[in-house]
Amino acid sequence: MSPATAARSGRVLVALVAMAGALITAFVVAPRLLANSAEVSLRDENDLRRAFRTAFVEYWHAGNREFTADLTQVVDYWYRYHLVKAVLAAMLLAVLVALAVRLWRAFVAAGQASLSSRVGFAVSGGLATVLALCSLVLVLANAQGAVTPFASLLPMVLGEDSAPVEVIAQVDRRLADGTRVPPLEVMIDEFARYHEVMAALAAVTAVLLLGACALLWRASVGSRDRRSRRVLAWFGALSALFALVMVVVAVANTTNASNPVPGLAALFTDGW
Repeated sequence: MSPATAARSGRVLVALVAMAGALITAFVVAPRLLANSAEVSLRDENDLRRAFRTAFVEYWHAGNREFTADLTQVVDYWYRYHLVKAVLAAMLLAVLVALAVRLWRAFVAAGQASLSSRVGFAVSGGLATVLALCSLVLVLANAQGAVTPFASLLPMVLGEDSAPVEVIAQVDRRLADGTRVPPLEVMIDEFARYHEVMAALAAVTAVLLLGACALLWRASVGSRDRRSRRVLAWFGALSALFALVMVVVAVANTTNASNPVPGLAALFTDGW
């Protein structure tokens, strides 16, 4: 690699690291700021928990399928919050994948470099790979939350501090005796959809990872460079392993979606 090419590659790596750092910061800071509106402004999770509990109790006592105005505002806030996080996580995933690819390519190209350089590229590439996988999980979880914000808010009803104990007990009894009032029907439907969404997301992710695995293994077989073959084979195995995890997630969520009542009852009894 010529000095000019090495310098250009170094600048690209620095830019990708800076972008990743900026996106991680935005992922932590921006969602709450962008989710707030003129109707609802929440400073932290405690504010959200209190607002949702108050709105949930009002909704339960109203006895209708339609959300009350206060509950609609909280659910819309939670939708915006997860949507922003999902978008930022997807951007971070793209940056980290690009960073990991460049670092592993640098590792492969560093055959004649010093041991410290090779170890540095390997460790940095491994860290970028792990962070990319974490970002993928964040994309899936926040996409699920954006599609089913009401269901993802339900755990916030629980907790010892100022929890609406009476309403929680009523929900428990209705779930146990099979009595279906309109708010409970909505909760069951949303809880089922919550798991359906994750089952679909996990299944699509598994298919994409298996496709990537096949391409990586094919590339490793066709490569003449031993170091490159090892890296490609390692990524292929990692893709296959994560695809297997996604299959398990898809099956588990499909099971919960097909019979949501026991899972919802467990939520109100023990929490998540």
